[in-house]
This record gives sequence, C-alpha cells and structure tokens, in this order.
Amino acid sequence: MGEAPRPLVISAPEPRTLDLIFTPEARRRLHEDYDIREIEAAQLHRLDEEVLGAARYIIGQPPIPPETLDRMTSLRCVFNVETNLINNMPYETLFERGIHVVTTGAVFAEPVAEMGLALALNLARGVVDADIAFRQGRELWGGDGNASARLVSGSEIGIVGFGDLGRALNRVLAGFRARVRVFDPWLPPSSLREAGVEPASLDTVLSESDFVFVVAAVTSENRGFLGAEAFQKMRPGAAFILLSRADVVDFDVLMEAVRRGHIVAASDVFPEEPLPTDHSVRSLDGFLRSAHRAGALDIVFKRMGDMVLEDMTLMDRGLPPMRCKRAERETVSRMRSKPVERN
Repeated sequence: MGEAPRPLVISAPEPRTLDLIFTPEARRRLHEDYDIREIEAAQLHRLDEEVLGAARYIIGQPPIPPETLDRMTSLRCVFNVETNLINNMPYETLFERGIHVVTTGAVFAEPVAEMGLALALNLARGVVDADIAFRQGRELWGGDGNASARLVSGSEIGIVGFGDLGRALNRVLAGFRARVRVFDPWLPPSSLREAGVEPASLDTVLSESDFVFVVAAVTSENRGFLGAEAFQKMRPGAAFILLSRADVVDFDVLMEAVRRGHIVAASDVFPEEPLPTDHSVRSLDGFLRSAHRAGALDIVFKRMGDMVLEDMTLMDRGLPPMRCKRAERETVSRMRSKPVERN
C-alpha cells in the first residue's frame, strides 16, 4: 500500500511570509508533513475544485466568500497570522461547521508589554529628552535634571483592556509594587481579581491612575471612546500609554491634552501608518513616539510558526487547537482593528 497523501494546506499569510514566521527547521517540517499550496490571498476563490475540497488548513486569512467556503468540505482551521481578526468570511457558517478560526496574536503580548514598560519609564524619568539634551550640550546634572521625574514603583496604574497583552503587562509590572486597576467590560470581576488586579470602572481607571495603559482591541462599540471627557478626567501630569490601536482614542484630542500640558503620552500606534512627515505629533513636546515596532521582533514572528505547527499536529490527531487563540462566536464579528500593511 502507498503512503497516505499529506494534508493539504493553503498558504496566504499576507502581509507575513512563510520565511518570516517559520524558522528554517520549522519550515522544513511544514513541507515534509503537509502539501503546501502558496497563493496570493485574492486567488483563493479561483482554485480548482480538487484543491479547495482537499484543503485541511489555511495559513493566513484570505477573503472566503460563502460560495467558496461551500466548496471547502475538508477545511478544519483558518490560522490568522496577521493577528487582527478580519470580517472577510462567513463566521457563523464556519462555527456551524465546527471550523476553527484562530489567531497567533498572543505572541506579541510579551514584547509589547516590555515596550509599554519602557515607554512608561521614559515618561517618568525623561530618558530620551535627557539623552538629546546631553548630545546637544544642554544637559542638566543631578537633581536639576529631575524636576518632573517620578517613580513607577509604588504608583497607581490603570489598564484599559485585559486580554493577552493586558495580562502580560501586569506581569512585567509585578516588581514595581504598584496598585493596578483594570477596566475590561468583557471580563467578569472575578477573573480580574484572580489575576491579582482590581476591577474598576473606566472613570476610576482614568481619574485614579498615575499611568494609564491602553491595550484594548478596537471593536464596533469602542472606536474613539477615549476622547476629551476621558482625558479631562486624568490626573494632571499623568502618563497615557497607547499600545493597541489608535482607533480607540480621539487622537487629535489626545494631542491637545498633551499640548496644553495636562498629561504626557506615548504611543506605538497612529491613525495613519506610516505617519505623514508633516503630522503635528512628530514635533509635539510631551509625546513619546514609537513607529509600531513594539512587537515586531524576528524571534516573535518565528513563534507564530511554532504555534501553527503545534496546533496542526493536534488537529491531525482529532484534538482541538490549544496554542493559538480561538475566535469566539459572540465577539469575532465585533472586531474592528485595522490589518497591518507591513511587518
């Protein structure tokens, strides 16, 4: 008897590539264990009946029209390696058929949390501004250079959103002996308490925090929900650190709150990316800028491939995926984060 055919995998991981998300060894294993058909995302519906009917997995999240999904009778899982769940397929039908949609987004939690801590420490201690002043011969020595400095240790910290990133952020903050309050309307208070944080209203998080970290995903309900009223509630001189997506804030109002000196802020994300060279945030004092680079490390991208391989191995044995995060029927269609255009 001949060997059983290898499971067929359609690969369309745009904007990622297989070389980006798999180590050479992992990619070798991928091609040894599976029949990989690499396509551009827009080509999926044009594949022939035999390929569509045999495909067990998709790496990527290409558009899947309902009529194309009807032809994919062997499909078990869509692996979103872009990490933002996109509303480009009939999720209800996928769930009804028991087809998993999963994302590798958890790989970014740790590196983004570390960057968030770095941004907060810089806002507290003025590291970047002090370095620039030193280079220009304008440095202030000792206490003269610490007029607005403060400690993260023992401070009051608020976190908006407590998914993978919020939990990772709480872990990296653990050594600072801070009081951490969390607002997340999608979680029961007991889940927050079990994680060692205090459940709190958004008003409390904003008004009682020295540092506010925003790590909430964009949904159909929360676009721009942090506006003028929210920033006005913050303590004078408090730090606002935006790590998830710019669409959760009114960015112009955020800049105005910084411009008038009410708060300081840092952001790894912006309304447009790349940001226009003449955008006013580039020259705004009190605003620390990072070019959406918090999670974009090669070692992190490679973890995606490991997660995909482990979950495909589990599903080949008739088990559910365990490494990637599964999309939920009740919330997946509410996600509105913009897909990234570059890695």
